[in-house]
Amino acid sequence: MIAPTQDLPTIDVHAEVTWVELQHASGLPETTLAELVRYGALVPRDPAAATWTFEARWLVVARHASRLAREYELDAYAVSVVLSYCERIERLEAEIRALRAQLG
Repeated sequence: MIAPTQDLPTIDVHAEVTWVELQHASGLPETTLAELVRYGALVPRDPAAATWTFEARWLVVARHASRLAREYELDAYAVSVVLSYCERIERLEAEIRALRAQLG
């Protein structure tokens, strides 16, 4: 069952999350998170920075990655592939909603 909207936490899209905060929130090992960054599943604000920071929305992605890795026993590469498909599905569903709204 999906939780009612009022029960969901809100994320400040302008908030910044540190590498350590992302690691603690996701529960993933540092090496796995680093692999997810390397595969493009998580994107730091400045990949060349000595210490990575992320937009707060990446917390949701990191938690989703953790759940996928745990529940389906996936490695970081497989998780990154699944996450990319999930993102693509979400974009396509948004396009469908927009097209349906235009049709009335």
